[in-house]
Amino acid sequence: MKKIIALFMVAVMVFAFAACGTKTDANGDKTADTSAKAVKVGFIFLHDENSTYDKNFLTAAEEACEKLGIECLKKTNIPEDNTCYEAAAELIDSGCNIIFADSFGHEDFMIKAAKEFTDVQFCHATGTKAHTEGLANYHNAFASIYEGRYLAGIAAGMKLNEMIEAGKFTAEEAKMGYVGAFTYAEVISGYTSFYLGAKSVCPSVTMEVQFTGSWYDETAEKEAATKLISNGCKLISQHADSFGAPSACETAGIPNVSYNGSTEAQCPNTFIVSSRINWAPYFEYMIKCVQEGKAIDTDWTGTLATGSVELTDLGKVAPAAGTAEKIEEAKKALEAGTLHVFDVNKDNYITVKGEKLTTYMADVNTDANYEKDTEAIENGFFNESAKRSAPYFDLQIDGITLLNSEF
Repeated sequence: MKKIIALFMVAVMVFAFAACGTKTDANGDKTADTSAKAVKVGFIFLHDENSTYDKNFLTAAEEACEKLGIECLKKTNIPEDNTCYEAAAELIDSGCNIIFADSFGHEDFMIKAAKEFTDVQFCHATGTKAHTEGLANYHNAFASIYEGRYLAGIAAGMKLNEMIEAGKFTAEEAKMGYVGAFTYAEVISGYTSFYLGAKSVCPSVTMEVQFTGSWYDETAEKEAATKLISNGCKLISQHADSFGAPSACETAGIPNVSYNGSTEAQCPNTFIVSSRINWAPYFEYMIKCVQEGKAIDTDWTGTLATGSVELTDLGKVAPAAGTAEKIEEAKKALEAGTLHVFDVNKDNYITVKGEKLTTYMADVNTDANYEKDTEAIENGFFNESAKRSAPYFDLQIDGITLLNSEF
């Protein structure tokens, strides 16, 4: 009898082991189990660790997966075309039940894959279509990085003030330069919030923006920064992914605010600070949702409070005295809701052709004609990243001049 019982227990254990990781749907078919199970994540990156943008994602992915003991597979240098769909399919063939892609142009190919592989969760950074596609397994994520850029802008404004007080130029000559990739709302929102942060402490500041037409082109970014410097810009920042602009600043001795990570090692004399999105909190969130069988938010927006919006440590040489204290003061106000980056009621702060804003229809629900569809001004401020996670602030405000706009 004991032998029979022992054999029975072995059979039960074998059956349980075989069934682990599967569930049966309404049609009796077995699909991937999305509750309390081993998860394997596949990551798709536009570039590799040589891009500050992608390195930021790569680092966060490795940190989150190591912390949770999760296996992850990575595909780098995946362009914004059908290669993304193919990469997703290959990762699924390798056993991944969550796929994450990090670039705006990956979105349509992620959606294509999500429609085909319905038992896999697809998460995408900077995308705009999850809230209108209506797919249970497709999700967008971003963060309120405009708040981080605003704080970095304060550091820039403090540096301008220091240089003005030192007699290096007058207040009227306090002009910054900004290297942008494309004329997308994400970039516009970023450079506008950076400018407003600087303006909050240096009211006379103006800014010029030069676009490159590429997320990662070291030569073009260096040339753009050099042009801005030759135009009289006293400080440079960027929304582009190489060391091109910071290296041009180091060569010229021009202070620099970078993005997605510190460039102090490469630019020890000119680096001030960098803002970045820390993606680890989101990666941990999406993994735990799948492990626990919970739905992932259609649009997830990380904040200062979630640890998703960060500034690097200040540089050792370039920052002005009192910068850390000024940033901390503004950070507390942002977290408390007493300060809003896009406050349209504040005098001499945000105007368009000399006029205050009272209403603005933003393009939130993406369509082929990019129609304006959603009122974005609420309670006296432009309510960025509330209607969807990806930015939709695309206004051209006074004080900022675009040197080109074809991208």
